[in-house]
Amino acid sequence: MKVLIVTQYFWPEDFRINDLARGLHERGHEVTVYTGKPNYPGGRFFPGYGFLGRAGEDWDGVRVIRVPLVARAGGGTLRLVLNYLSFAFFASVLAPLRCRGGFDAILCYEPSPITVGLPALVLKRLKRAPLLFWVQDLWPESLSATGVVKTRWVLKAVERLVRFIYRGCDLILLQSRAFIDPVRALGVPDARIAYFPNSAESFYRPVSVEESAAERERLPAGFRVMFAGNVGAAQDFETIIAAADRLKSSTDIQWVILGDGRMLAMVETEIARRGLQATVRLLGRHPVQTMPRWFAQAEALLVTLKNEPIFALTIPSKVQSYLACARPIVGALDGEGARVVREAGAGIVVPAGDAGALAEAVANLHRMPAEERLAMGARGRRYFEEHFDRERLLGELERRMRELAARRQQCAC
Repeated sequence: MKVLIVTQYFWPEDFRINDLARGLHERGHEVTVYTGKPNYPGGRFFPGYGFLGRAGEDWDGVRVIRVPLVARAGGGTLRLVLNYLSFAFFASVLAPLRCRGGFDAILCYEPSPITVGLPALVLKRLKRAPLLFWVQDLWPESLSATGVVKTRWVLKAVERLVRFIYRGCDLILLQSRAFIDPVRALGVPDARIAYFPNSAESFYRPVSVEESAAERERLPAGFRVMFAGNVGAAQDFETIIAAADRLKSSTDIQWVILGDGRMLAMVETEIARRGLQATVRLLGRHPVQTMPRWFAQAEALLVTLKNEPIFALTIPSKVQSYLACARPIVGALDGEGARVVREAGAGIVVPAGDAGALAEAVANLHRMPAEERLAMGARGRRYFEEHFDRERLLGELERRMRELAARRQQCAC
């Protein structure tokens, strides 16, 4: 099949759509990605890219077509709006010129913003191909939950935009079963809704790390609780810092943060203000392929989300990565993410926003025999293989695309 993927984010930015594109190519499909200039999460264009120039390239056999956009810069509200709208505008206007040829199916990847659906709808009309829309974040709920937008009329306008985009899609794929009711409430019939969770790249697996590994030199000694990913508003670092503060007298417990994002400056300020320099370590962002090596050296992997109804509906993609690496999980989150960890028997989860409970959970894991923690990790790996296996999910996506393409051809006849 000839598959077109529409996404604002793509390699060298780290998003799950990278691996999905590679996986479809590995299975013999001709894959084209229509995307923007990479600038996430730092807000500046990656080296070798800019507003103009480098409009196309080949990535591991995947054809990549890039359009201009306004970089995120510091990530303030105005700059984010410009970033979102500029990609939607340029990707829509340039679609007839940049995306030549026919396609059997179009897949749109939506982690935020919802506006990525606009050029996808343009391309659906131009190419007369079925459109699958893979929802990672629910809008407008995510906007209000993270505090990006609070004005009621703006949220209502965004809701109308979401309805319009959903109405134009042939199939809405949802990363969480809890997304089904909110999407259904926007007028999407059940026949056009399907649960399609995230998997994890094949390199996420249990690994052994040699004693001389460079990572070991950067890690503190002790019981390491490791967070990896975006340091953003949704991840509720206020609760992480407050929990670390409660345990700061237990200097053997070390909180290790791998990543960066909009809230990093706040985290640095709070570490200094609370005197947590000895127990909270910020180690920056590292290539995603190295994550299993870091995870292997942690006693527990940390996942948190804000105490907001919208976040109770989502499964953070790091949960799949953590499960795949067979490490015990400690989390402060509600709803679907918590259900997965509990159902897998892979760790301890407490209510979102409860710093005291998170601190107690970490202390309990610290006291737990290492054999019990290893058993948690092994159960998590088995659960991942049963529910989130990469090859099985790629096969399911193939089947859905083929069915929609065949139905479209029948209608054309």
